[in-house]
Amino acid sequence: MIQIQNLVKRYGDLVALDHLNLTIKEGEVFGLLGPNGSGKTTAINCLLSLLRYDKGSITIFGKEMHPDSYDIKKQIGVVMQNVAVFEQMNVQENIDYFCGLYVKDKEKRKELVEEAIRFAGLEDFRKMRPKKLSGGLLRRLNIACGIVHKPRLIIMDEPTVAVDPQSRNKILEGILELNRQGSTIIYTSHYMEEVEQICSRIAIIDHGRVLATGTKEELKRMIKTGETITIEAIVLDDTTLSEIRQLPHVFDISYEEQTLKVRLSSAKHNLIRVLHYLQEQDISFGRVFSELPTLNDVFLEITGKELRD
Repeated sequence: MIQIQNLVKRYGDLVALDHLNLTIKEGEVFGLLGPNGSGKTTAINCLLSLLRYDKGSITIFGKEMHPDSYDIKKQIGVVMQNVAVFEQMNVQENIDYFCGLYVKDKEKRKELVEEAIRFAGLEDFRKMRPKKLSGGLLRRLNIACGIVHKPRLIIMDEPTVAVDPQSRNKILEGILELNRQGSTIIYTSHYMEEVEQICSRIAIIDHGRVLATGTKEELKRMIKTGETITIEAIVLDDTTLSEIRQLPHVFDISYEEQTLKVRLSSAKHNLIRVLHYLQEQDISFGRVFSELPTLNDVFLEITGKELRD
């Protein structure tokens, strides 16, 4: 559905996109991850032909994308991080306005608006203006405005920022339903658990380049981390930390506020070895738990950075 080839975008001496290559297949929920300044927003703006780029090509629905490719653009819905609705209009009027940009037939538009209101769970709020809505309802209105015309491709940039857990779950369920209805979705988020929950394939980018692409399972197999052991309420000195670092299969440890995190490569009995060492040293501790690799581990190991808002 989408083919981005050797895309280069410069701002003076800054290279925002450095020969970026991406392929997104029809029917995917495609996660686009990267730290701030990695090139995600620039890539999306180039994809929508809102930015001129210096080199490369973008093909959507089998056609090359240009600023005047209105036949392509009318099949795309965009839900950006910053809520973009009209304060002077109520919920229903906002959704109807955005639908009208794509659908001129009044009866068809009325049908689509009602469907979008039901989809976003805004039936009881249709006559309210945006300033009266909670943060979660406002996000749902923003989504309804972006998807009301039933686009073939939907781009969602941080749609759940600063919303409560209940609204977040509602939004994520809605995204999966849109996908089931036939929309391909490009999804960016700083919440790794969301990406793990809904994305069928993921790309991690930094410095304008793709560092890794695959399903969450494929990405996890790319990294060294096979297990992370966390031990709470434990008091350790530098000598003990050095000895733990030398245990078999340990390749990284961190120790803050009496909490020890040990990252190990895949091997049997990692937890038993660590606990046996602590027992031999007569070191007391509190809660212990072991985790398999998460998408956050993948991101941290591949980029060397924490993913933050």
